[in-house]
Amino acid sequence: MANHKSSEKRIRQTATKKLRNRYSHKSARTAVKALRNTSDKAAAEKMLPKVASMLDKLAKKNIIHKNKAGNLKSSLTLYVNAL
Repeated sequence: MANHKSSEKRIRQTATKKLRNRYSHKSARTAVKALRNTSDKAAAEKMLPKVASMLDKLAKKNIIHKNKAGNLKSSLTLYVNAL
C-alpha cells in the first residue's frame, strides 16, 4: 500500500504506461502475423514499411529489444522478397 502521494501517483502512471505498452506491443504482433500470412507480394510490400515502423517505435520506447526489432524486420524483408 502506498504511503505517499508521489507513490500513489507513480502507481497510477505505471498502470497507464503498462496498458499503453501492452496495446502497442499486441498491435505490432498482430501486424507481423498479418504480414506473414499474406501471400500477395504487392500487398506485402505495401505493409512492410508500416510494420517496420511499428517495430522501430517499440524498440525506441524499450518495449522490445532493438535487436529483436532488427531480427523481425530482417526476417519479414526476406519473406516479402521471396514472394
